[in-house]
This record gives sequence, C-alpha cells and structure tokens, in this order.
Amino acid sequence: MPRPTTFADAVAPYPDARFVVLGVPFDRTTSFRPGARFGPDSIRQHSWNFESYDLETGIDLADVPVHDLGNTDEFGSASEMVESVRGEVAKIYADGKVPIVLGGDHACAPPCVEAFPSGGPSIGVLYLDAHLDFRASYLGDPRSHACSSRRMLERVGARNIVVLGVRSVSREEVDDNRSIGMPTVTAHEIARDGIEASVDRALGMLKTDRVYVSLDIDAIDPAFAGATGTPEPFGLTPRDVKLVLDRVAPRLVGFDVMEVSPPYDQGNTSALAARLVREAIVRVAASRRDR
Repeated sequence: MPRPTTFADAVAPYPDARFVVLGVPFDRTTSFRPGARFGPDSIRQHSWNFESYDLETGIDLADVPVHDLGNTDEFGSASEMVESVRGEVAKIYADGKVPIVLGGDHACAPPCVEAFPSGGPSIGVLYLDAHLDFRASYLGDPRSHACSSRRMLERVGARNIVVLGVRSVSREEVDDNRSIGMPTVTAHEIARDGIEASVDRALGMLKTDRVYVSLDIDAIDPAFAGATGTPEPFGLTPRDVKLVLDRVAPRLVGFDVMEVSPPYDQGNTSALAARLVREAIVRVAASRRDR
C-alpha cells in the first residue's frame, strides 16, 4: 500500500482551512518501546481507509476545509522540538484555525498548549493518558514525555488541566501532586461511575472558555491500541474516547494524538488514531454547523 503524504481529505489550501494537521516525528524521550516517530505517517496512511461521509452527523469530511502542513523537521533534542512546534502551532492559532497534531511521543504535546495566545479566551486541557506524566524531570530531561502534564500545568494552572483515564503512577508523582492539586479522573473511577458521568465531571472541572484535548493513545486499553510505547491494561475503550470528543467539541480549540508506535501491530492502532482524528474534526464541524 503506498504511503500518502497527507491526511485523507485534507486538500484545502491553508488560507481556507478551518483545521490544520501537523505531524511531529519525534520519539527521543521514549522510555520503553521506541517507534512513535513513525506515528504521523502511519496515521496518515490509514486515514485513507475510511469513507469521508459521517453516518451520525451527516457531515462529509470532504466538505470540511482541512489542510495538512506535513511533518516538522526531525530533531536531535526535545528542547529543539519544543521550540519548533511551539512556533508552528502558534501560527495556526494566530490564523484562527484548529491544530490537529500527530505525534510522536507525548513530549510533543506541551508546546501545542504553550503556543495558545495569552490575553484572549482562556484555555484548559483534558489530558487522556494511562500515566500521570507529572514528573518535574525524568532521566535528567524536564521535557521528557514523562513530564508532559507538568509542563502543561505550568502554562494553564493546576485547576485548568484534568487527567482522564490514568491508572499508572509513581508514588513520587502522587506525593508531589498532593500539594499542587491537579485533578484526575482515574480509569478505575470511570469503570465504577461510567464514562458519561466521568467525562461530564472532568469537563465540569474545566471552567475555561476553550479546551485542548491531548490524547496519548495508551489511554485506550492495549486490547484496542497495542501499538504504543508504554501499554497499560485496564484502559478506556475507543467508544469512550469518541464520547469525550463529542462532549468537548463545542469548546475544542486543539487536538493531538500521541504515542502511536506502528511497529508493534499490523496497523490497528494507527487506524484507530486516524479515525479519532476524523471524529474530532467532524464533531467540531457539527457543533458549529448552526452558528
């Protein structure tokens, strides 16, 4: 199967686009299984599997103006990647568009939040992840994927980020967060209370005008998304994440999918990531259809 260079149906010229896809082929902070640098192109390849028409909303993605900027350069360090991604995404925001960022390990997500302009609408983060990612530094790198929620918190504030689906933490992270107070809704709470109540609870804690959704694919159970760097059992289902995107769509200001590591399955995880990107675009388009 040939490898397409763009996300399916992302054919609008940049000036006309409402959504802009950007790939970040970076996985130098991966701490278990590498390969997320291949995620952006694999997600693009599998995006061509799907019909453009959405059965639930009646929206045809071919009618939604989406542009694919391609991939960033490949970087030697996380600090170089952060600076470049922050600049790329800042321009997308400044042009009034919604960034859709394909990673890459989760270190690629904080600069997408940091790029959001100050002085306008407020921004919160819904952070879907099996892990808390709350270390101040990991293996000597404060920009490690294991520090990503911590870096976002420094931009938006502790009460403006909620980690959803977490089920793997270090004792040090838990102890550290007792004094900082970043809210979490664990995978175990979701199993107990149900996904709808849990998502409503998470979004109710975010009082901001806009919400950025960062999806580490390992938030989803490895039975559905095994091709990731640090798979963790007892996770969310794809339909759980689908519901998240539906609920958050009216406030969604940006979306990323991180930690897809294609070498570890036959394309199932990449296909799921591509489908969730399409879901995010369609749901936002549907939420704004009557405005």
